[in-house]
Amino acid sequence: MNQEKAVVGFIGAGGIARSHAYSLNSLRYFYDDAPDIELEAVCSATNKSRMSFARRFGFISSYKIEEFIADKKINTVFILGPNKVHYEHLKAVLGMTALKRIYLEKPVCSNLDEELAIAGLIRKHSGIKIQVGFQFLFGATIREMLDFWKSGKLGNPLHFDLKYWHSDYLRKEYRDRRASRLTPAPDGGAMADLGSHSLSLLIALLGNHLRITGALQGGRFEDVKKDSDLFSLISLYDDASNAVGTLSASRISSGTGDYFSFELYAQKGALRYSSMSPDYFEFYMEESDIWNRQMIGSNYNPVISFPSVHVPPGWLRSMIHAHYVFLTGNDQKVFVPDIDHGLSVQRLVRQTAEQLKVFRKSTTRD
Repeated sequence: MNQEKAVVGFIGAGGIARSHAYSLNSLRYFYDDAPDIELEAVCSATNKSRMSFARRFGFISSYKIEEFIADKKINTVFILGPNKVHYEHLKAVLGMTALKRIYLEKPVCSNLDEELAIAGLIRKHSGIKIQVGFQFLFGATIREMLDFWKSGKLGNPLHFDLKYWHSDYLRKEYRDRRASRLTPAPDGGAMADLGSHSLSLLIALLGNHLRITGALQGGRFEDVKKDSDLFSLISLYDDASNAVGTLSASRISSGTGDYFSFELYAQKGALRYSSMSPDYFEFYMEESDIWNRQMIGSNYNPVISFPSVHVPPGWLRSMIHAHYVFLTGNDQKVFVPDIDHGLSVQRLVRQTAEQLKVFRKSTTRD
């Protein structure tokens, strides 16, 4: 094994941090060339949470943020705290002595000032690898679908539609439990948390020439502030291809579970995918007049036998592969969401927030 040991530090000890700890601990089962990993330290806002997390998931130390930044062994940082402090933590860790790579959960920041500041920081620290947490892109089927689209067989894009829907916030007890997430875009809300994954995929497909042309907001509960983004739908225009489309994100769509769907229509055919059938995507060719189903399963690169390429993929499996690519770079086929990609997504989320304000002002409900 030629990879340098990854000495890992977590900032954040919540639910998403558990998923990252699981993924790091699972790498050795899936990849023979995964690097050695040392779980050095975890940092969070309270002593109780960080000590409990460190003890439960095998980290050597639990730190306050000042102690974390002073650690001279950590070369790999995962920024996993609340959305509103992602920029603050990114700025803090970029000065760490041994730092080589950062895994930054989305969204990368909360406002325009922070976007501009990050752009300056990454120019100053260009030697640090930063990968943003759009692990949706690392799913085997999404990876192969992107590769198929880039072959050019379907021609230029014409129009598209993407949906990412949940239903959890229909329940008051859930809203009470997650009150801190009921914030307006771009800091939080359905578009920031869910729609950002759709925007990430759309940028990976069409490139970074998208802009928001309008937005709608829906959903009203007495215990939720009017500007909280429970459901939002945006219209987009691609300046490069003239393609147009819609994208919606929802926390209040009954019966959907964790539902994602994507359709893209082009001059020579069409492409579609649904989380209801995650082990394949479909494409249509005008010349053959046939819808084709491309089975993928868990066919990642490098090809592995654990558990099998035919096993249906899952959300955590794509996260494991995201960590593999983050630590090794050994998959040239996958689209890697770097910090520039994260900022591009954030720009669209921020534009959505601006359009939603316009919509709310135009309705009598406010």
